[in-house]
Amino acid sequence: MSRIVRSSKYRHVFGKAERKESCYDNLKPSKGAWDSNKVKANNKFVSVIWESRGGGSFAVLNNEKTGKYTTDLPLVSGHKGAVLDIDTSPFNDYLMASVSEDGNGRIWSIPEGGLTEHLVDPVQTLIGHRRKVGTVNFHPTAANVVATSSTDYSLKIWDIETGDATLTVPGHADIIQSVAWNRNGSQIATTSKDKKCRLIDPRAQTVSTEFTGHPGVKGSRILFTGGAGREERLFSVGFSRSSDRCFAIHDPRNLDKPLAKQNIDTSSGIIMPFYDYDTNMLFLAGKGDGNIRYYEFDDTKPFIHYISDYKSSTPQLGMGMRPKTACDIASCEVASFLKVSNNMIEPIHFTVPRKSEMFQDDIFPDTAGPEPAMTSAQWFGGANADPKLINLETGFVPKPKGAEFKPTVVKEVKEEKPKTELEWKKEVEALSKRVTYLEAELVKKDAKIKELGGN
Repeated sequence: MSRIVRSSKYRHVFGKAERKESCYDNLKPSKGAWDSNKVKANNKFVSVIWESRGGGSFAVLNNEKTGKYTTDLPLVSGHKGAVLDIDTSPFNDYLMASVSEDGNGRIWSIPEGGLTEHLVDPVQTLIGHRRKVGTVNFHPTAANVVATSSTDYSLKIWDIETGDATLTVPGHADIIQSVAWNRNGSQIATTSKDKKCRLIDPRAQTVSTEFTGHPGVKGSRILFTGGAGREERLFSVGFSRSSDRCFAIHDPRNLDKPLAKQNIDTSSGIIMPFYDYDTNMLFLAGKGDGNIRYYEFDDTKPFIHYISDYKSSTPQLGMGMRPKTACDIASCEVASFLKVSNNMIEPIHFTVPRKSEMFQDDIFPDTAGPEPAMTSAQWFGGANADPKLINLETGFVPKPKGAEFKPTVVKEVKEEKPKTELEWKKEVEALSKRVTYLEAELVKKDAKIKELGGN
């Protein structure tokens, strides 16, 4: 990988963090060991997994409400185990998904204006995994389709309108560490603890191709790049045998060997990768350090070009990337991130320095908009469609909350109510009678054995 940046309109992109008063302060982000990004954002809200006991929860903050939050912040608190991952619908800012150690996924409808009290009742529950569920990802172009993965080694695709796991993909031999859709949602890529990467055809419910990932023992991630007229690639990050952080680029049509691979550094934190389809830029944020490296992709060798680093002395627990529609177009902001630290979420803005106040159409091509390209039924039926694009020249105004998401079938977790003292007594009596019966049977068996001449 060349460190000499070729001529590019993004070569002078720089990152700048907000001042403390413009951050989301006095928060309690989760410090759990499970590898997730901790935070997700859309045009209306910032969601962050919360540090909590006796069940799992996450906070939903209004984008505009920065500053210091109170300790009695209302939370989404419906899980019985720790929340491990969250996601937000690309077509409905008020629809969110969470997965948990309790083995279930849940779909939540956030009220207009945000939370004013604890939200404990999901609009849908995704029941089907046998162990804790570690990742959740909304489909990029089809409405109401969600992918989840679990430590039961399965990947499930859900129609959240019915609550059914319509598709289940076996084929993993160990814990799934990351899941990524391609741009039109026709394929999925995964990384696993068995050090394999897999390319999946979800509607065929099969692993199309399996190839060797990174040899290190720590976690790895994968995502798709390209599309929209560019060559589609698979980009993965992980660790080498000597525990160096590294990346690899693969062509999904020929996965025998990588197109490129490179060591990054010797830090120990897992890397969180983010890709922007509009600019073809890639951002790598390492857990436990404060840096964000950013690159530009190309269809020809060496395929990736280093641009620069954003550096900070504050280590990050997690990171989230806002959609392009949430960026400040007038300031030529091409990427907006949210950095999770010990008690704060800090916005970081990546900007192309330009003096003109005119709309810069060369750095802001049409981007994915808030309308789905197809229904869940169309996608499950075999259709594919690229995202519906919108032009940002006239600005983007998020839609107000429309009709409430109403599933056609609502799944519910069956929970046993606590037994009364009388019920416990009856159960003890029944068990005592069972023990007495079994003891009597043993006596009869012993007598029979003696009768037959046994010892």
